[in-house]
Amino acid sequence: MQSDFNRLRVRAGGAAALAIALSVGVSAPFAARAIAAASERSEPTTAGAVRYGMLSAKAARTMAEREISQAQLRDYLTFIASDELEGRDTPSKGLDIAARYIASHLSRWGLKPAGGDGSYFQKMTLVRRGFDPAKSTAALGDKPLRFGEDFLFTGSGAAPGEGGLVFVGHGWVVKSKNIDAYQGADVKGKFLVVVSAGFGPPGVRMNELNRDGEGTDWLSPEQYAAKNGALGVLRLPATADDEAFRRSLRFLGRGSFAPEGIAPRPGRGGSGGGGTLPVIQVSPAVARGLLDGEKLSLDDAQKAARAADAPAVTAFALADAKRLKVSPAYVEEKATTQNVVAVLEGSDPKLRDEYVALGAHYDHVGVSTRGSAGGDVIFNGADDDGSGTVALMAVAEALARNPKERPRRSVLFVWHCGEEKGLWGSEHFTKNPTVPLEKIVTQINIDMIGRSRKPNDADPRNANLSEPHQIYVIGAKKLSTQLGTLAEKVNKGFRNIAYDYRYDDPNDPNRFYYRSDHYNYAKNGVPIIFFFDGVHEDYHQVGDEVDKIDFDKLEKVTQTVLLTTVEVANLPQRPVVDGKN
Repeated sequence: MQSDFNRLRVRAGGAAALAIALSVGVSAPFAARAIAAASERSEPTTAGAVRYGMLSAKAARTMAEREISQAQLRDYLTFIASDELEGRDTPSKGLDIAARYIASHLSRWGLKPAGGDGSYFQKMTLVRRGFDPAKSTAALGDKPLRFGEDFLFTGSGAAPGEGGLVFVGHGWVVKSKNIDAYQGADVKGKFLVVVSAGFGPPGVRMNELNRDGEGTDWLSPEQYAAKNGALGVLRLPATADDEAFRRSLRFLGRGSFAPEGIAPRPGRGGSGGGGTLPVIQVSPAVARGLLDGEKLSLDDAQKAARAADAPAVTAFALADAKRLKVSPAYVEEKATTQNVVAVLEGSDPKLRDEYVALGAHYDHVGVSTRGSAGGDVIFNGADDDGSGTVALMAVAEALARNPKERPRRSVLFVWHCGEEKGLWGSEHFTKNPTVPLEKIVTQINIDMIGRSRKPNDADPRNANLSEPHQIYVIGAKKLSTQLGTLAEKVNKGFRNIAYDYRYDDPNDPNRFYYRSDHYNYAKNGVPIIFFFDGVHEDYHQVGDEVDKIDFDKLEKVTQTVLLTTVEVANLPQRPVVDGKN
């Protein structure tokens, strides 16, 4: 077992590592351990133009085996997935620390900054719109409601309104399942009253509500309200637990960040997202009073929202005296976050202005607001996507350390932010590329490559987790058969990892092809390869820790990614696009 000193050392100059750690607020003991970053592997680069020979496949194989190691990957991941980085939420201090940590290594290895303004950081502005407690008001009949105690506005709608109330159960329409909460009820000029226990009606899984059917096959309550002239949505709590409601208020009251200039989409969340229409969440006490004397009680409504076999609730109008008046008032806060972007320049004068792009998202989901049974509240994201983050670092280091040879094309490295929030970083990069997007010949995405299913594991949550010598490969032949065939050939001649293509099935309900950063490149016509180990028991849980990583697998997949990158970069012509999304 390694000592804490060795486990926590980082590969940067000691003074640089200490400066980074202390400047962004890392604790002194942790910063002191980071001083061990004076790595024997890293060497200063020299200024001036350098002519490189072509890095051959044979030399790349030797490089991968020599330069990429389990110890190296463990070192990097132990920092990236540490508690001190607090789950790397977007935006957060922890994510900024991770960005500066990555950039410090890139600088030391001599990779060219490609984020903009001569730095490794491609900045993006985020906006959080919250509600002003002093100016946001609501009333039921002649009774004013107290903001933050009786109610809270959620979502993004700020239109004031006053009108009657129509109870519509869960409020969903899913045509393919013959689900219609409205059955012709007149909702125009009224507020919908809904109660639900999550995203979607009871008995319908979230992955059955795919994006292709949004607005046509299915509508959330917020979307139905916007489409049919309703004034907004009043959400009843899914539980009568007052403390649970107060916890949700603390979370919802903060509002949420979104990239500047991206309009909110109605109804994409279980408790908000009504576009311009207001969405109001009320307390259990207010909800009980609202349904007092009506056709069903709050308890009956909540039971119906949780049980798939519960009898359907027919929509009905509440008593005329129960009118809702709302007047939301917004306050706005801005923040910045960043992608981390670097280029390793190619060796061929005619091809070096083309790029093979490697990507991973270095963000995760932050800190739990609900606590946990064991007291751990930090989502460390060691696999998701700490594994991809450090794999990219290892590939960048290996390629940069060769003093004489480079791939023919340049290699573009992008650590994306905000993937967990909706592919923000990759969307921002592809809309504002720092190299010409049409010059990117392939994008290789690494999102979760560090976990393996153990022998005799009977946990159903790990049923689709890949085996130690297996990895899921997604989309490699979707846009370019040539690219997929080349990737297979490289693997079989090297580590011969079992490539599993099951998620390329167009009928697969998980739709992983559309759920990670490569998709923003693919929809712009860039052929992609997506490496993925599968969903497991610790996916988006506090248990996604470094000690559960299969470092032998992480090493082999990372080495294979390096070799695949070099082979694509050395092709005489860019991969032929012969497919479509």
